[in-house]
Amino acid sequence: MTRTWQIAGVVDAALARIGTARLAAACGVPPVERTRLTALLGAQLRLCLAKGGTWRLTLDTGTVSLATPGARQSVLHAVVTPSPEAAAAGQPPWRVTVPCPEASADLGAETVADDPAGLAEALLGADEDTALVLERLTEQENLVEFHREELQQTNQGVVALHAELDAAGRAQREAFAAERKARTEAENARRRLTFLADASAVLTASLDHHEIVRRLPELLVPEYASDVDIWLFDQDGDRPGPAHPAAAVVAARTGRPQYAAAHPGGLPGVDDQPPSAAAPDRPLLSIPLPTRQAPLGVVTLSPPGERWDPDDAVMLVELTRRTSIAIDHAQRYEHNRDIAETLQRALLTELPAPPGLVMAARYLPATHGLNIGGDWYDAFRQPDGGVIVVVGDVTGHGLHAAVMMSQLRTALRAYAVDGGSPGQLLTRLHVFLHHLQPDLFATAVIARFHPAETTMTWAAAGHPPPVLRTPDGRVRTLDARPGAMLGIPLRQEIADHTVPVPPGSTLALYTDGLVERRARGIDPGIARLADTLGSFDADRLDTDLEGAADGILHPMLSDSERDDDVCLLLCHLSPTG
Repeated sequence: MTRTWQIAGVVDAALARIGTARLAAACGVPPVERTRLTALLGAQLRLCLAKGGTWRLTLDTGTVSLATPGARQSVLHAVVTPSPEAAAAGQPPWRVTVPCPEASADLGAETVADDPAGLAEALLGADEDTALVLERLTEQENLVEFHREELQQTNQGVVALHAELDAAGRAQREAFAAERKARTEAENARRRLTFLADASAVLTASLDHHEIVRRLPELLVPEYASDVDIWLFDQDGDRPGPAHPAAAVVAARTGRPQYAAAHPGGLPGVDDQPPSAAAPDRPLLSIPLPTRQAPLGVVTLSPPGERWDPDDAVMLVELTRRTSIAIDHAQRYEHNRDIAETLQRALLTELPAPPGLVMAARYLPATHGLNIGGDWYDAFRQPDGGVIVVVGDVTGHGLHAAVMMSQLRTALRAYAVDGGSPGQLLTRLHVFLHHLQPDLFATAVIARFHPAETTMTWAAAGHPPPVLRTPDGRVRTLDARPGAMLGIPLRQEIADHTVPVPPGSTLALYTDGLVERRARGIDPGIARLADTLGSFDADRLDTDLEGAADGILHPMLSDSERDDDVCLLLCHLSPTG
């Protein structure tokens, strides 16, 4: 069906627009699409009126194919054909197509009156579509406003989320920085503790305070100090010597560490002082060497850089404290060693020279540890003319062992005045030591020579066996069963043993420090002693027993450092004239 309007004036254009709207409504075109169609047509009609002439509007219905196979859609076609003048000027026709959801109505069934009342009624009817469009527009605006508010709230949420993420990122970065800082501090603390432990081990390994003083600067320079000065006071407490920084003097007087620099150091437990006049351009840290009574001295250090880290300063104060303990222990050890050595040397008296018997003795302290022990030797005459020779060893080292050795020596001499065989003397010493010092033990070997006899009587208590060389050069170990150690909680009667000793014989008494080695035991050492004693010429033993004693010590002790005292006593029976 087709409907056509001739448009030559305003009334024709209005009638055509109103008729198009009504026909579109009859075809089921939705109000919004219908309004859009009439608005587009109105604009085209205004263009036609402006150019003049007679234009033609044609409306017809038809169908078009849809994307779905076999489906078709009803449509309304509107065509505005230009006037002959406009067509001649090249004006193309205007076309528009709108879908019609409902079946097309009879396009020729309704006309629009051209009187004013009919136009007004048609105009008011057009306003209904406009009102409906405005209502739809209002709904859309409300929907847009709703979505705008939602979008704004969403944006605020996104902004808040970004702020939270940014705060979380900052917190994470701060946590990472704190973790790195804590890890660095832990590594530095471990480095300081490792250094402190290693340095303490080095300083306490020596019992020579001069060696400790020498090693301390080697440990600190250059990592923790560029220069180290150690000021030790003398043993009487006086403090003479070259001039020292004022901070060192204050540290010595107050017993507190002092920091001398142009600016405060802020070091824990350290007092600040003005810069030193001797070194105004560099900081100085003066730390006393504390003891229970008074400082031993002062250690003054210069920093490796501009200043010390506070934790490094704390570590230096602790290291100085440990150094002071090491020096104090070394000085006490040296003092006790001197006393013990003096006592022991005083007790090792000169050997007697009875007729027909020559003796030579050697005593060497250990080279490790407190090198004064309980090893001892003695020789003296009995009232009946016999000669007692003894070598003993008190367990332990130091002043206490030396004192106990002297008491045993004195007790033996006292018991020997009443006579008695070596076994009887050792038995009495055993009872004496057990009651005097129940927790202290000793070993000993005693031999008795008598000028009227060609035999020797001997007895041993837990001691290495004597070694006897006869004039023919043969050497034998006197390994008869000895008694137990002196002082053990055991009642015992130590037996005597008698062997012939013709003139020219040599007896060797010794302590285990001469023959015992930890890696090999004692038996190989005794065998070496026997071989060495048997290697001497008889003439050398007759004429140079002192040299023979040295000749035994040299090969026996040349293979290792001594961790025990060494005592050797040679007794040589002179050959008859």
